[in-house]
Amino acid sequence: MALMNMDKPTKLEIRNMTKLYKNGDGVRRINLSVMLGELVTLLGPSGCGKTTILRTVAGFLSCDSGEILIDGQNISPLPPEKRPTAMVFQSYNLWPHMTVYENMAFGLKLRKTPKQEIADRISWMLDLVKMSGFEKKFPGQMSGGQQQRIAIARSLLLEPQVLLLDEPFSALDAKIRSQMREELRKIQTDLAITVVFVTHDQEEAMALSDRIVVMNKGSIEQMGTPEEIYENPATRYIASFIGEMNFVEQRDGTTIAVRPENVTLQLGDGTGGDIGGIVRTIMMLGHFYEIAVGTEKGIVKAFVSAETAAQFNPGDQVNCFFDGTYRYQPDSDLTENG
Repeated sequence: MALMNMDKPTKLEIRNMTKLYKNGDGVRRINLSVMLGELVTLLGPSGCGKTTILRTVAGFLSCDSGEILIDGQNISPLPPEKRPTAMVFQSYNLWPHMTVYENMAFGLKLRKTPKQEIADRISWMLDLVKMSGFEKKFPGQMSGGQQQRIAIARSLLLEPQVLLLDEPFSALDAKIRSQMREELRKIQTDLAITVVFVTHDQEEAMALSDRIVVMNKGSIEQMGTPEEIYENPATRYIASFIGEMNFVEQRDGTTIAVRPENVTLQLGDGTGGDIGGIVRTIMMLGHFYEIAVGTEKGIVKAFVSAETAAQFNPGDQVNCFFDGTYRYQPDSDLTENG
């Protein structure tokens, strides 16, 4: 993945923003800058506050305190229709009684765009999202992936300064979801659009993002590139949420964390290496195998090649060797590389 040019101007800035609901949920003291042409993903489990941030940027929710700026201008007082943003939802939000053309033309007509310009722009946009020839179809005649393409195209037609995407692919099956990610990333890169993307799917975040913002209980836990988040998880929460991770409790109360791809197995008496144990299961997971080892500290997983997996059988005693570990202190969520 190409590194972002950090010299690019800031497009969207959230300054010390707080939005709380009556039950106390919400987000507190959010500070975030998104650069021109950058795709930033808000990642976290349900209820962590990521959609709350997106809806405050869109104007569907008002901030309790703080500011939201686009190109240096505070847009917090503006209603949604006056903001230079467009939002795409999980549920597509296409009007079922309108054709694809009518759905896409609606916003442009409100802006009193000339008829021929509307036709030209819709034609260009449908070609961009690979939906040419669908102008006369109704939403009910299309698949979920096709409807989401139209929803994204409709938003892009309005030329928003910031495009906001709220779990837009979560209702699609895995193969279509993967295709949509690739297409969105290509369009976003080709048009240099600034995008804030919300998802609970870590794989989606890793595949799409220039930077990931990991949310936890209404606050930002860590910000960084996908590589930084994966290779240097700042807290145990991040380590457990991003990718697979083994956690091995130590006698001094600390916890050693190591990713399965950094675990090497050797046949032995089960007392050597960083920890020993007995092979419980060997499972094929596509282009690699997962070997689960039962140890006195719980299950330790190793990701290995097919050639390596063929050397082991359930019931074998093995020694596990760790490389690239993290150590988490018992009274702190901070990590030390080991």
